[in-house]
Amino acid sequence: MKHSPEFRSKREEERAALKNTAGYKLWSVMFTLMYPFVAIFTFLFSGIVMIFSGISRVLAYLFGGSHAER
Repeated sequence: MKHSPEFRSKREEERAALKNTAGYKLWSVMFTLMYPFVAIFTFLFSGIVMIFSGISRVLAYLFGGSHAER
């Protein structure tokens, strides 16, 4: 089966056809709209994890006994 001349391969032709579907267009719009929220959530969640990690390290140092006199 010969593919259209504007595409270099059958796979490129298949990808172009998929990009014309309603699902692909909906995904593109939703991804574009939701990306800032996902990025902000990731930044905030990473900050919270870093804070609790610091608290955990301090508590492990204070109560872990590794710094105690021998």
